[in-house]
Amino acid sequence: MTTTPTRNSGLRLAAGALTGILALYIALVAFGNITDFGTNQQFVRHVLAMDTTFKDDDLMWRAVTSTALQDTAYVLIIVWETVAALVLIWGTYLWARRKDDVLARRVSTYGLLMLLLLFGAGFIAIGGEWFSMWQSKTWNGLDAATRIFTLSGVALIVNQLPARTGDG
Repeated sequence: MTTTPTRNSGLRLAAGALTGILALYIALVAFGNITDFGTNQQFVRHVLAMDTTFKDDDLMWRAVTSTALQDTAYVLIIVWETVAALVLIWGTYLWARRKDDVLARRVSTYGLLMLLLLFGAGFIAIGGEWFSMWQSKTWNGLDAATRIFTLSGVALIVNQLPARTGDG
């Protein structure tokens, strides 16, 4: 007997695949930041120090020049990335298990919201605007942050689409 894919199984597949892609991405980012700590540490330090911005006196009071505070911020980012990766890996597993779509959706939503907060509030809003990262030609991660923010938003929308009852 052949069965045709239902809307629910297609949604489950799409939600699981998007969750899995973002789980893989953020796990690799966290792994890279842990194993090659210095590369993005310099990025965070320069953004927070605002040393490659236009150096407008009206904005420079925002700069964080303490390396201890800069490194604390970087470690907190890595911890957030690691937790988000673990939550998204769990969500991907739950989608693949195909037993409890409600739990898979809930867990995936938490992980995707963590990415939206990190990349939207953290990198785009705080890094980009508060610390004027957009002014830097060298230490500007807004394009990358916007890509991940957008993909995370699409994944969240797909995760939240209602499944029709009775679909398998």
